This record gives sequence, C-alpha cells and structure tokens, in this order.
Amino acid sequence: MNLLHELKKLFKTGNIITKIIIVNISVFAVVNIVNLFAFLLAKQSNVFMDILALPAYLPKLILRPWTILTYMFFHVDIIHILFNLLIFYWFANIFKEYIGEKKILLNYLIGGIFGGVLYILFYNIFPVFDPYLRQSLALGASASIYAIVIAISTYIPDYKLNLMFVGPVKLKYIALIYIAIDLISIPKGNAGGHIAHIGGALWGFIYALNLKQGNNLLKAFDNLEFNFTKRKSNLKVKYKRPINDYEYNSERAERQKQTDIILDKIAKSGYSSLSSQEKEFLFNQSSKK
Repeated sequence: MNLLHELKKLFKTGNIITKIIIVNISVFAVVNIVNLFAFLLAKQSNVFMDILALPAYLPKLILRPWTILTYMFFHVDIIHILFNLLIFYWFANIFKEYIGEKKILLNYLIGGIFGGVLYILFYNIFPVFDPYLRQSLALGASASIYAIVIAISTYIPDYKLNLMFVGPVKLKYIALIYIAIDLISIPKGNAGGHIAHIGGALWGFIYALNLKQGNNLLKAFDNLEFNFTKRKSNLKVKYKRPINDYEYNSERAERQKQTDIILDKIAKSGYSSLSSQEKEFLFNQSSKK
C-alpha cells in the first residue's frame, strides 16, 4: 500500500520526533482497527488494555512488567492522542534546538517511567485509592511529554511561545500553569493520569536543572547510537573504541577550530544566526569538564 510505504519511508528518514509520533499513531491505529472488528463481531475488545496499559495493582504489574514502557505509546481516544502529539511536536522541536535531538528519546522514556512509578506508588500508598487499585490502569504519552515540556521550560524559562488569542508567553509560565492544573485536578477525576504527569514533570525538572549546572545526568548514554532503520535489528548500540594521545589531540584541535568559527559567527551575526547543529555543538563543548 502506498500509504504504508510512505510511512515506512518517513520513519526511516525522519528525526526522532517524527519516529516517536509515528510509533504512537501506528499503535493507536492498530488498536482501534482491532477494537472495531471486535465490536462488529461482538467479541471482547479490551485485550490491548490488558497487554499495553500499566496496572497500579502490584500482583498484575508483576505479570506485566513491560507495561512500564508500553503504556507511554498507547492511546485509545483520538482527542487524547491528538492533543498529546501536538504538544510533543511543539516542545520537542524547541528541545531539539537548545538541548539536542539525541536526548529526546531518553527523556521521553525516563519521563514516562517516572510518571508510571509515581502513579503506582500513590495508588498503593494512599488509602483514598484503595477502592480503585485493582482496576486502575494508566495509558498515554502524557507523562513522557510532560518530561519534555518541563525540561525545556526549566532550561530556557524565558523563551516565548506565541499562543493563539494570548500572544507571547514565557515557557516558565506555561509550565507552571500545567503543573498547577494537574495538582488541582487530582481530587476531581483521572487522578492516576494527573499523578503520572507530575512524575514526568519531576524528571524533566531534575534533568534540566542539573544540565544548567553543567551536570549531564544522561552523559553515560552519549556514546550510544540508536539506529531504527536496520532490518535485522531495530535497535543498534555502538561503543566508541578508546583513542590514543595523537588521535585525542587531533580531535581536540579540530573541535577548538570549529568552536572558534562558531564564536566568530556569533560575534558578527548574533547567536540566533547559528544552525541547530552549531548550537548543539557549542553546548556540548561548553558542558565538557
């Protein structure tokens, strides 16, 4: 099919933001197509809830440990996925420009895990959730997206977004409004979802705050390269071999030369004239100890 071919091509050639969006949409499409046929055939249609959604009840969670990852790619409601992916697209592109594309997937995954863990802890600790514990399930990318939103809002809090009917608003105010809405909404319904949002936001804040202080919490993953386009293996990890003194000094001299070129460009045309690659290179150089 032409559409399927175009999606595969887009997945292979697109950046990590595009890939994450395609995965979410693909899961949503498969789930809803299967649910439609299950409905027409008068069959049970909640099989994906049991397989992909994250249970808060520990005996269920032990039998489905993979759901701490799958739940963050799983949506059943079209408004839910549309809103999530629009927010992700806007904020992930800002994140890509100022922090770098390589950190988007890791923050998405870790933010989702933080959100899932906080949701599980709250439902097992606080008595108010006892009546709902056995049946409660979490799903959706919101916690992962909150990690991206809060991370970039913490990293460049005065960056302005032009909002329709409102005008330019600084990211720090958008982040505060998001968090305030979730805290207020916990007693009003969908408590698990709002708690997961707070968990994802917590990771984003911790990560960006440390990054601003020169401490990259994900530095251990800097030498990992994720490759999603190979047929035999969807995930490829590469490790850089150790280099000798000559190679090290040559690379250092080349990096310094590139840094000088970028600094000259800033002096002549300003920081805004830099490409996203140049900004990422300059940031990586400044964060090296």
